[in-house]
Amino acid sequence: MRRHRTITSSLSPATIGALQTMANRLRWHSLVATSEAGSGHPTSCMSCAELIATLFFEYLRFDVKNPRNLANDRFILSKGHAAPILWAAWAEAGAFPIERLLGLRKADSDLEGHPTPRMPWVDVATGSLGQGLSDGVGMALAARLDGRPSRTYVLLGDGEIAEGNIWEAAQIAAFRRLDNLTAIVDANRLGQSGPTMYGHELVVYEGRFQAFGWHTQAIDGHSIDQIAGALERALDVRGQPTVIIARTLKGKGVSFLEDKEGWHGKPVKKGPDLDKALAEIGGHMELEEKPTVKAPRETTGATTRQPMIPAGKMAPPEYTAEMRVATREAYGAALAKLGEVSQAVVALDGDVKNSTYSERFAGAHPERFIDCFIAEQNMIGMAMGLAAMGRIPFVSTFACFLTRAFDQLRMAGVSELGIKVAGSHAGVSIGEDGPSQMGLEDLAMMRAIHGATVLYPSDAVSGERMVELAAATPGVVYIRTTRPKTPILYTRDEEFRVGGSKVLRSSGDDRVTLIGAGITLHEALKAAEQLRADGIAARVIDCYSIQPLDRETIESAARETGAIVTVEDHYPAGGLGEAVAGLLGRGGFACRFRSLAVHGLPHSADLEALMDEFGIDGRAIATAARELAR
Repeated sequence: MRRHRTITSSLSPATIGALQTMANRLRWHSLVATSEAGSGHPTSCMSCAELIATLFFEYLRFDVKNPRNLANDRFILSKGHAAPILWAAWAEAGAFPIERLLGLRKADSDLEGHPTPRMPWVDVATGSLGQGLSDGVGMALAARLDGRPSRTYVLLGDGEIAEGNIWEAAQIAAFRRLDNLTAIVDANRLGQSGPTMYGHELVVYEGRFQAFGWHTQAIDGHSIDQIAGALERALDVRGQPTVIIARTLKGKGVSFLEDKEGWHGKPVKKGPDLDKALAEIGGHMELEEKPTVKAPRETTGATTRQPMIPAGKMAPPEYTAEMRVATREAYGAALAKLGEVSQAVVALDGDVKNSTYSERFAGAHPERFIDCFIAEQNMIGMAMGLAAMGRIPFVSTFACFLTRAFDQLRMAGVSELGIKVAGSHAGVSIGEDGPSQMGLEDLAMMRAIHGATVLYPSDAVSGERMVELAAATPGVVYIRTTRPKTPILYTRDEEFRVGGSKVLRSSGDDRVTLIGAGITLHEALKAAEQLRADGIAARVIDCYSIQPLDRETIESAARETGAIVTVEDHYPAGGLGEAVAGLLGRGGFACRFRSLAVHGLPHSADLEALMDEFGIDGRAIATAARELAR
């Protein structure tokens, strides 16, 4: 079976020799740093040493002293466990002193076990395998949107090719004809616990990428000449992304490591073993003329740091008191307005734009709308890549479908990237579609993400303002929208803030506080009217900021009324009720408390029947409030 083709480059023998020496230097650094750390993945680094050396020091165009320069080519180490060789390459490129490599994985070092943007030469966190290609698609798209000649390179491990996310990304990259994207597969045959699915059958990987519409090249991944030839050919390909399938050996260069099982994630111990390994790599690794990273193809003052749009820049909402409008509709209207304010805003949707109403952005700004089709994991990864390149991505789909992309959302939090996510059709209030379509876990999921802000508008005015807040807030921001049309509660001039809330009913005689958000806020208002007829004064709070909560307002309500009922169209675990209970518990409040949520498995029925059955309608809220107010 054919393993690789003979591809030659334009490089001189002297340059090939210097790059081979650099590859061995990178192996040396990887072995020494992981041995010093007592942990890490040296053999995974050693297989890709020639690939990294050739790319970094001959084809990557990068201003090392200005890593946020938008003119730079981008590199993503999708096989993030090979971080030691990434740090070694940047150290050799002059990003920081080589001596710092000995701080790998230590508490006082930024050289982490897997790449994170704590190091400015890293755009997105990797290490959760299968995601890097999606990030690269987003970066390549950003370059195209900006009209920049920069290229994006992604180094993949052959083990992670089993991940479905890879093929979601491969599909959209070919569909979008991203000829500024090059993927390199380090096919070293061995995974963590044994051989990979197809080992060194490069023709299998080639066939699969070809089927998705990629230009493919299969090479010897330890031949500098072949690697360089493949990278040169990639520069000339038009209308297709390129993938280079490189046959390599894990642990290359050391006899007792090379192509051996059982060494994944294990450093070579200091002493005789390390001495032997270094001796086999070679003692003479000095360079007469050290290779350098080439300058970018263009210069620009723009950087990849993401802008934020200050609140108040967007045109105000235009609704009247007699209208009934779904918050998902308000999301679409606000998104289209936001696109007028900033060219940095892009919208992504998973083939439900006519339900999430992101189609309004698509109609107003078609060049900045990206239909990601039914591939939510890739959609979040693309948004991460766009955000890393200075864009403000708004991603929308049904709330329930975001659960399959939780790992990608988690990695957005680890990367501290400003992606904005809207989940529509939340809860049993969607009615007849049934439980598979009901987002009932999304608040818990999003609250768990590092640095995430969670917003839940209750009417069209607040819906538009939440979009504006999201654009002005760093990090991951989640907006939960609802399917049913609801009354207008606020005037166009009403102001909102992250960490805020609105008290809609209040008096000095309040005996209970009702806290809702979204659809359940309207039920809480109904319950307050029922309680008023019984002579019970109830305070009603619109908790539109689920995370962070409005601590001052909620604690005041606990002190002044002594009883709180929370109500949410969400499962009890991790939602509004637990958020409020946690806040009160931390404050030591001895407050009577009841949390109403969706207990049990819902089914198809109309909105009113489901709200009643699961005890989150106005009648159920009033009943719970009466019990607490006694």
